[in-house]
Amino acid sequence: MATKCITITSEAYERLKSLKEQKESFSDVVIKITKKSSFSDLVGLLSHEEAEELRNNIKELRKKLNKELEKRLKKYDL
Repeated sequence: MATKCITITSEAYERLKSLKEQKESFSDVVIKITKKSSFSDLVGLLSHEEAEELRNNIKELRKKLNKELEKRLKKYDL
């Protein structure tokens, strides 16, 4: 396996070290924290009930925002 030498500040080192688990190498930590994520990583994050509550909250917020926007547009006769 090829290796590269890099220079980081003491603060960066301490932050990286704080993320490192006992048997992990610093390379493992860098790979873990720079992993590209996808929407499929979010599957199962919320329960069905939590997802439904979030969906309803978003709908209500959109209604309120639309009403407020309509008020402001009427105020300026737009």
